[in-house]
Amino acid sequence: MVRTFARAAGIIYLLVGILGFIPAFLSPPNGPDLAVDAFHGRLLGLFPVNLMHNLVHIAIGLWGLSAARTLGASVGFARGLAILYAVLAVMGLIPGLKTMFGLAPLHGNDVWLHAGTALVAAYFGWGANRNTGVTRT
Repeated sequence: MVRTFARAAGIIYLLVGILGFIPAFLSPPNGPDLAVDAFHGRLLGLFPVNLMHNLVHIAIGLWGLSAARTLGASVGFARGLAILYAVLAVMGLIPGLKTMFGLAPLHGNDVWLHAGTALVAAYFGWGANRNTGVTRT
């Protein structure tokens, strides 16, 4: 189950990262200015992204796909993703940090998306049943 989560999250984040580089999927940005303004916009009209944000999504996607190969790596991915995205959600609420010092937008709809991702990843990282079919006596 956690391996399926890692694979699905990997595919989703890889696709989202790629979509962020296609201008047809970006609306004009709203919110604070960024030092890195390449590909700055709102993905699907909802989520603020830019070049750095897209690269991070691609890296997370590749991490998830790689982690999906083993149970242990999948658990590590889910736990790491939960912690990372919880931190990003909190940063998105703090005025001085919501642009990661001008590098990437973390505000607006990204806050609830990051928080939701953190909760789902935490479930798979710490709470999901990891029955591997091995019976212990």
